[in-house]
This record gives sequence, C-alpha cells and structure tokens, in this order.
Amino acid sequence: SGKPWDKELLMPAFHEVRFPDDISKGSSGGPERVTDIVELVSGYEERNATMANSKRSYDAGMGLRNVNDLHDVIEFWEARLGQLYGFRWKDWADYKSCKTRNTPAFTDQVIGTGDGVQTAFQIKKTYSSGGYTYERIVKKLVSGTVLIGKAGVLQGSGFAVDLNTGIVTFTVAPTIGQSITAGYEFDVPVRFDEAKMTISIDAFNHGSVPSITVKEIFV
Repeated sequence: SGKPWDKELLMPAFHEVRFPDDISKGSSGGPERVTDIVELVSGYEERNATMANSKRSYDAGMGLRNVNDLHDVIEFWEARLGQLYGFRWKDWADYKSCKTRNTPAFTDQVIGTGDGVQTAFQIKKTYSSGGYTYERIVKKLVSGTVLIGKAGVLQGSGFAVDLNTGIVTFTVAPTIGQSITAGYEFDVPVRFDEAKMTISIDAFNHGSVPSITVKEIFV
C-alpha cells in the first residue's frame, strides 16, 4: 500500500532489550489470575478460572526517582513505538529458578526426563504448595546464568540454549530415565499498557508519580 509504517508491521513484535533495572527495581506489581465467581442461593460458590496461566503486570512509575528517570522511560517507550513492541522486564521478586536470595543451581528445576529420542526441552519453573503445583513456561533467559544438568551431573557441553525461547537442545538425546534439570535467571516478556503517556513535570516534582503500567504477554 506504500504506507510508511508498513515495514514496521513486518518486523518482529518483540525487542530483546530489558527495561532499565534501576527503575524496575522500585516498581510495584506481580501475578494475577482471573476467576469467575458465582454465589449460589445456597450460599456456596462456583469458581471457574478464565485463564490457564497467571499473567503479571507492573507499575513502572513507582520506580521513578527524578526527571532523568522519567526521560529514560519516555525514550524507552518511544523506541518500542508505545504498545507495539514487547520487551524484557526484570521482576525483582521472582527472576530466578530458586528463591530470590539464593544462587541458581543446576538442580533447581526439573524440565524433563530422557526417553532416548527427545533432544529439545522447554525451560520451566514449578511452583509448589500443599501438594499442588503450577508449571510456568520460561522463555526469556538471561545470558550467562543458565546451568543444565543431566542425571544429576552438571553439563559443560553437548547442548545449546536459546535465550529467547527457553529451549535447551542436546546434541544427543538423553537416555531413558535421565532427569534433565536447569538453574537460571529469567525476564518477563511485557509490553506497555498505555497508548499515550500522560505526564506532568510540575506534578512529578511535587511528589505525584505517574502510572506507567506494563503487562505480561505470551510470546
């Protein structure tokens, strides 16, 4: 059609860049699950999950300390073309294969079991409590942090890790019964929720923090 933005629509919808850590560290937010709840005349409830997975959202405005931070966010927003392109976000409360204060180990998470045929395994994180578990797919891994184990032994070679998809591919398929484990740091894929940035410098200087929401996306 000759429109000047056509070339942008053909580009990937995700930029492999991370929102500034020093700003995200002061943000607020976390996971959300949507549940339909109907209270019956008997007083009992019917509850149905409308999404199989949780989704996270954060308010980046809470991490702003000065007008330079504000400028950095505007610059980052413009480079993403507002809501168009997704990006990486560090969730400081949950960004490791282990507890936040611990150091990732190759035994942290079981990501599969060898069958002698399968060579590719998806990185994931399991949340457990009271005998119940939830498996979260992890795709946006952090370079230099990924540790892979096989049958209880740390692997130094024989595999490749795609940091953007979270897929570990072995050169030779693990044999039947071999446990595949992983330790890592990861980011959350998000996008800006605002189609418009509404910011008042005077209000900001007087302590009014703008709301700048980012939402998790599935990629």
